[in-house]
Amino acid sequence: MQEKSISAVSIRIPSAPSDSCTDTAQPTLARNLSALSLICIGVGATVGAGIFVLTGTAAAHYAGPGLMLSFVLGGIASGLVGLCYAELAAMMPVAGSSYAYARVTFGALPAWIVGWDLVLEFALAAATVAVGWSGYAQSLMADAGFKLPAALAAAPGEGGVVNLPAAGIVLALTALLIAGNRGASRVNAALVALKVAIILAFVGIGAAHVRPELWSPLVPPNEGAFGAFGWSGIFRGAGVVFFAYVGFETIATAMAETRNPQRDAPIGIIGALIVTSVLYIAVAGVLTGLVPYRELAVPDPIAKAIDTTGLAGLALAIKVGALLGLTTATLTALYGQARIFYAMARDRMLPDLFASVHPQRRTPWASQGLIGLATALVAALVPIDVLGELVSIGTLLAFGLVCATVLILRRREPDRPRPFRVPGGAVVPVLGILACISLMASLPGDTWLRLAAWLALGLAIWFGYGRRRMRNGPDRVIRAGDNQ
Repeated sequence: MQEKSISAVSIRIPSAPSDSCTDTAQPTLARNLSALSLICIGVGATVGAGIFVLTGTAAAHYAGPGLMLSFVLGGIASGLVGLCYAELAAMMPVAGSSYAYARVTFGALPAWIVGWDLVLEFALAAATVAVGWSGYAQSLMADAGFKLPAALAAAPGEGGVVNLPAAGIVLALTALLIAGNRGASRVNAALVALKVAIILAFVGIGAAHVRPELWSPLVPPNEGAFGAFGWSGIFRGAGVVFFAYVGFETIATAMAETRNPQRDAPIGIIGALIVTSVLYIAVAGVLTGLVPYRELAVPDPIAKAIDTTGLAGLALAIKVGALLGLTTATLTALYGQARIFYAMARDRMLPDLFASVHPQRRTPWASQGLIGLATALVAALVPIDVLGELVSIGTLLAFGLVCATVLILRRREPDRPRPFRVPGGAVVPVLGILACISLMASLPGDTWLRLAAWLALGLAIWFGYGRRRMRNGPDRVIRAGDNQ
């Protein structure tokens, strides 16, 4: 493999042989997303299982009413990282997000590790949210008098054999994404608007029924173990729900399909950050003010909370809103995963099939389809608590590397044009790295072991396949602004 060169106008990376001379003849991803589309993608990815499912788990097992503080910590950390993402996305508007940034900054092997981590992040995020979707869907079906057989209603270890609704929603959304990103973007925008309206209704109506005594003590005393309430529980709660902030990564994966990425990237990332952080903190406050926190370890905590108000009609609307919210979160996670595979295949780290773009629909159809099948299988068979913690640690690892990339590129290429620049010099990226490390440290030890096993598998694939494949391919130049 030849050495790559980086300048203010171009990035040289390995490419498939077919791209070396005829790149302009190949179908490319369509550029039709606006800043509003990016905000909707970010909110769609972020406002999902974090609000509708894992708020209950985190409150009941780790943080209690202090979950509000957990979301403040998560919001601060994601804000620091989001600013770094905005700088890089405006500089390098290409598919691949933090994988592409690592490829330019650190080289092939580190980029592979980041890409492999993003596989864990996006695919398991989609699976996690799909499992939450299944819980609310089954709750609605039960209200209508229909109940799935236990074997088809949950994963092994949770009383079932296969979670059929979770697999079904993943496959349906995969088909929508293959059909084209314009249609998927419109569906996502409509569903995001509706679910935000329903969440605001929950906050507004629920606030009138809050019992302030349920917030006391705000930080329940620690029960003798790290993460079991107390301030360590606040940090662990932030770490467990942090995977919800994968929305910023999803926005960055869409840069190659954005009309004006230098302007739209910062608007999309920062706008989504503000909306989601406010919603999370408000929902956590109302939720723990309606129901004693120890009773929130249920698949549908928002529905349980609204039941305490006695407003049966609103409870139905909340369940429908949760279903819509989880639908958009699953949709955007699947979208992001396919773009990561697309970028890695364009760099010859994965088979050419993953870089195949449909000539009419202009979507990475093969990558999207294979990812959908694999994600559906995981959603059908793996419990949500295992999935959620794995996604959180993978997200934090990728976010920390993004902050490091900003620092390295500023030193290596100080004169490179930066349409958006993180304020405060090195302070924000350094604080972002420290925040990610702190939240990773708060997660359980077995989550670290699973991450290590996943990364070891990725290294085995790299040395057994990816490295040799890259060495056998010519270079391809991507210039700033190219739709690749």
